[in-house]
Amino acid sequence: MELTHVIGERRSIRKFREDSIPDKTINELLNAARLAPSGSNLQPTRFVVVKSPSVRAELGACTPCKFITRAPVIFVCCADRRSLSTRDKRVGELVEAGAFNDIDMDPTDSKTYGNTQMNDSAVRAYLSMNAAIAIEHMVLRAVDFGLGSCWIGMFDRKKVRQILDIDNDIHIVTLLPVGYPDQSPPQRPRVPLDRLVLKTV
Repeated sequence: MELTHVIGERRSIRKFREDSIPDKTINELLNAARLAPSGSNLQPTRFVVVKSPSVRAELGACTPCKFITRAPVIFVCCADRRSLSTRDKRVGELVEAGAFNDIDMDPTDSKTYGNTQMNDSAVRAYLSMNAAIAIEHMVLRAVDFGLGSCWIGMFDRKKVRQILDIDNDIHIVTLLPVGYPDQSPPQRPRVPLDRLVLKTV
C-alpha cells in the first residue's frame, strides 16, 4: 500500500474479528518498530507480545477499554531505562557507520547536551517519545497488512507490571491491541492545516 494511503486509512480500531495474526506478520510489525529512529540511536523500545486469551483477559481487567481482549494480540509497549547507559556505545556506532561524516555539528555542544542530567519525569518523557516513534511505525505497518490497532493510555501500570512480571527498569508506555478490523470508522475530525503552523519566519 502506498504510504500516503496507509496514513490516510489509519483509524483507531475498537472492534476486532477473531482471526488470529500469523507469527510472520507479528514479526514484521516488530521489525517495523525496530527500524524506527531514536535519540542517539538508543533503541529503548521493548515489547511484551500477549497472545494468550487468559492473559489478554487479565490485561482487560486493568483498563476501562475492555475491547482490547477481543484483539488476537496485545503489544505491551515499553521503554528500557537501562538503554540510557548505552548512549556512548550507541553514538560510537553512529560515528563508525558514518552518520556524522561531512555534517555541520559542534561535538563540544553535543557532548554537553548528552551529559545533561534528567530527573525521573524527564527520563520517562524522553524514553516515551522514542518508544512512541517505534510504536507508530508498527501502527502504520499494521494498516499495510490490513490490520487495525488502538493506542491505550488508560490502564493500571502497576497491575500490568505484576501480571507480566515486568522489571522495574522497564517503563510501560502503552497497550496496543492489534487485529483485523470488524468496523470501518469514518475519518475522524481533524483541525485545518493552517491551525498546525504557529508561524513561518
